[in-house]
Amino acid sequence: MTPERERRRIMSCEAARARRRAESQVLMDMSQLLPLPSSLRPQLDKPSIIRLTISYLRIHTLLSGFADRQTWERRDEEGERETREEGERERREEGVRERWAEGNKEAGDRELGERREERKKEMGETDLYLRILGGFVVVVTTEGDMIYLSDNIREYMGLTQVELMGHSIYDFTHPSDHKEIRDNLDLTAGRSGCGGLRDFLMRMKCTVTHRGRTVNLRSAGWRVLQCRGCLKVCVSGPSLTCVLFTCQPLSLTHTLLHTHTFTSHHSMDMRFTYCDQRVTGLLSYRPEELLGVSMYDLCHTLDLHTLTKSHLNLCSKGQSVSGVYRVLVRGGGYMWAETHSAVISKPRPTQPHPSQPHQSRPSPPLFVACVTYILSGVEEPTQLLSLGQMN
Repeated sequence: MTPERERRRIMSCEAARARRRAESQVLMDMSQLLPLPSSLRPQLDKPSIIRLTISYLRIHTLLSGFADRQTWERRDEEGERETREEGERERREEGVRERWAEGNKEAGDRELGERREERKKEMGETDLYLRILGGFVVVVTTEGDMIYLSDNIREYMGLTQVELMGHSIYDFTHPSDHKEIRDNLDLTAGRSGCGGLRDFLMRMKCTVTHRGRTVNLRSAGWRVLQCRGCLKVCVSGPSLTCVLFTCQPLSLTHTLLHTHTFTSHHSMDMRFTYCDQRVTGLLSYRPEELLGVSMYDLCHTLDLHTLTKSHLNLCSKGQSVSGVYRVLVRGGGYMWAETHSAVISKPRPTQPHPSQPHQSRPSPPLFVACVTYILSGVEEPTQLLSLGQMN
């Protein structure tokens, strides 16, 4: 190798090292600007920093500029109040720095203590809202990118906010649910439009087992989530459209609310195989009268589509929430109700004694466990809507 080529090679290596150092410094500066705990920043690699930065910029754009298509030109009082509070906060911080510069350490400590208490109070209110919600919040763009998730997602799914932000929702949801997710993110759907409501079920990867153990992502199972939300459109600055969801995991166990709740078991075609005694005080049917009767026979005709949708979700996802529907009362009228359902496998029979010949055992049959919540009193008590209501 000639001296000239060797000199060029050395200069090229030096330039490459300088570029890598500059790139690393830029990424380090970017990570310092992210609203993350300082303990997490050293754990971020370059792709994670870029992914989180893009998500942060998009959610910042959404929060600073989204508005309804009809009212986006009007300034919101809450936004003005937040702007004033931000200005006051900056002035207090400037005052703290000035007092520190003047050597007034005691006043600076008192001011910083007050600011910490304010932040703790704000965080406490946020935690309270999330506990009341009973789930977590996720913001998804119409392309399927998760640009924000509340940090309490770890309590329910075992996955962290940092792991998911910036990724596509399709990478963490069941393939059979992708079409339904796309339909709910689609702007051209018939029910869509600014403020259009969304309500559907989806299965998402969960690294927490039913026994409370944590597994890695490759061994993660699926957990059924009830997703409710609405469309949000940002029309100031860069155009950004997203859907804000609240996701509540469906539980296999429910608390019976005194006499306003009853449990029942059904075959897979929703015929009663068991019903507890509470149903008599609520709907006036005796449990033995309902055996073999279809749940569809107790549903108001106008709400059959609601029950059908819930039944399809139950068969495909293993759990479902019916939404509010009308259940017929014996003697006339109806009550508003909501049913939570889950497919349960019956326990396998005990192992045969070693002296007995081995016989192949069929897989245990399935049944549907339901908890029905009665949400109202009897309406239209003199109206008969089905022959089954007659005494």
